[in-house]
Amino acid sequence: MAYKTLEESLRELEKKGQLIRVKEQVDPYLEMAAIHLRVYAAGGPALLFENVKGSKFRAASNIFGTLERSKFIFRDTLPLVQQLIALKNNPVKALKNPIKNFTAGLAAFKALPLKNPLQKPVLFEEIKIEDIPPIHHWPMDGGAFVTLPQVYTEDIDQPGIMKANLGMYRIQLTGNEYVPNKEIGLHYQLHRGIGVHQTKANKKGLPLRVSIFVGGPPAHSVSAVMPLPEGISEMTFAGVLGNRRFRFTYVDGYCISTDADFVITGDVYPEDNKPEGPFGDHLGYYSLQHNFPLLKVHKVFAKKNAIWPFTVVGRPPQEDTSFGHLIHEMTGAAVQMEIPGLREIHAVDAAGVHPLLLAIGSERYTPYAPLQQPAEILTIANHILGTGQLSLAKFLFITADETNQLSVYNIPDYLSYFLQRINLSRDIHFYTNTTMDTLDYSGTSINSGSKVVLAAYGSIQRELALSVPPCLQELQGFQNPRLVIPGVIAIEASAFSNYTATKAEFTKLDGQLNNHLSSLDAVPLIVICDDANFVSENIGNFLWVSFTRSNPSHDIQGIGAFYQNKHWGCKGPLVIDARTKPHHAPVVAVDPVTNSKINYLFEKGGSLYGVE
Repeated sequence: MAYKTLEESLRELEKKGQLIRVKEQVDPYLEMAAIHLRVYAAGGPALLFENVKGSKFRAASNIFGTLERSKFIFRDTLPLVQQLIALKNNPVKALKNPIKNFTAGLAAFKALPLKNPLQKPVLFEEIKIEDIPPIHHWPMDGGAFVTLPQVYTEDIDQPGIMKANLGMYRIQLTGNEYVPNKEIGLHYQLHRGIGVHQTKANKKGLPLRVSIFVGGPPAHSVSAVMPLPEGISEMTFAGVLGNRRFRFTYVDGYCISTDADFVITGDVYPEDNKPEGPFGDHLGYYSLQHNFPLLKVHKVFAKKNAIWPFTVVGRPPQEDTSFGHLIHEMTGAAVQMEIPGLREIHAVDAAGVHPLLLAIGSERYTPYAPLQQPAEILTIANHILGTGQLSLAKFLFITADETNQLSVYNIPDYLSYFLQRINLSRDIHFYTNTTMDTLDYSGTSINSGSKVVLAAYGSIQRELALSVPPCLQELQGFQNPRLVIPGVIAIEASAFSNYTATKAEFTKLDGQLNNHLSSLDAVPLIVICDDANFVSENIGNFLWVSFTRSNPSHDIQGIGAFYQNKHWGCKGPLVIDARTKPHHAPVVAVDPVTNSKINYLFEKGGSLYGVE
């Protein structure tokens, strides 16, 4: 199915019982986001808000809320996309099967962007920023944000659509110091293509022209978030995924997606920044206010009967989790093809994606050696940390499994396999004073922190504890030990104050446990936290707290820790201090008053009755 418009795809979802129209008037300030969150949590349908307070435009959300719904939207093209990505990574395959792969090649040719001389329909009317539904997602957000933008920029040295970048970078429409209707905020993080374009423009002292497309065929939104292999244009990919060429034109020198529902054009000038944020982000915390590029608005366009699509991010899982599942479905083994020896890799959504990577590699370097220990997987780990957005990983667990029965997607089994084999005195490797995900506030400052690679391989070294050892139940200064999963214990401590006090606390803990190393061998990991009951309640809580609230260089300790030739290890359990620190960002939470206000929609007579 080739959807020409967003509305066309929404009508199709409605026919399949996968969309509900919300006819009641709803407030874009907190209410629309709260409704979305409740419907998403219930596994509910896409939503079309037909009466947005203060705006003449409709809005849609939860379009990609389940993998099944996303696969339905792209049901006719998904196999072709998978084939094309496989061919990109293995071109010899096309030569071996030219007839079989002819369709894929033809589709790629047909997907080339099409310059649209008709300059419609997005140019139907010129509007202002204030006409757009001002969706304010979380109580502490700095203003209204665009959460499904397609941000288009061109390379100033190689202009044109085939060398352009299309990415999903959040846009702040209102609030802070922005001049209403004339300025908006452009937030982008490390390892993003737009950064290369801005750097080149800055060196020439020229503004970077930016076009922000919102809406249009669903394939356009997905293409903006896809981590595409080098050499594949996002616009070409959108054409293949949507089974329809990406249509564009130029107005006043700015590229315009003529199929979009809305287009905002403007300029980013060198060193012209303003405070952006806060914003409740996908790690489950607010990203705080920092200076980011300022976009000076040129013009804003909307098509006739335009629909404003949005999503809500927060503590995973959320709708962007389904984006991740769809991307995995499409790309398959693309990353493994790029990194020799890598068999599987999983950016763990429950831990906020970048904070935790689980990987399975190969061990082929020394098959003749009697001692099995990490070798090739250390090489693979370095390759992972030097590859695109994977380089933002904070904790990387990597192992090898010759039986091919282990999977990174079965997290409890993976961790059990890993913890049974880790040698705590040998297998922990730190990267200090390095770059870090912009949204992760566990580090020393924005974009700065540390990483750690835990590489375990070989025979089983221990059986994992299935209960809390007595020595952990008798600690002074620490309390409420709880078994999280086999071999992992969560323990509460007093609230974190500073790292000097923490050093004294862990010296005390080390002194109490150093005489119990043999009985603690079955516990390779201890998590110090604020609430052990919460951490041990389910594996999602454990992953979220442990890996979003710790900076490896500062917050990893060990019982019987030592340095040998600049290598750090420990004789007893590894200890992660996952308490909330003063420099951490606040946790996002729905406003309870707002939650009460929207109850009527879910009660008898409301548009969403029966969804929960």
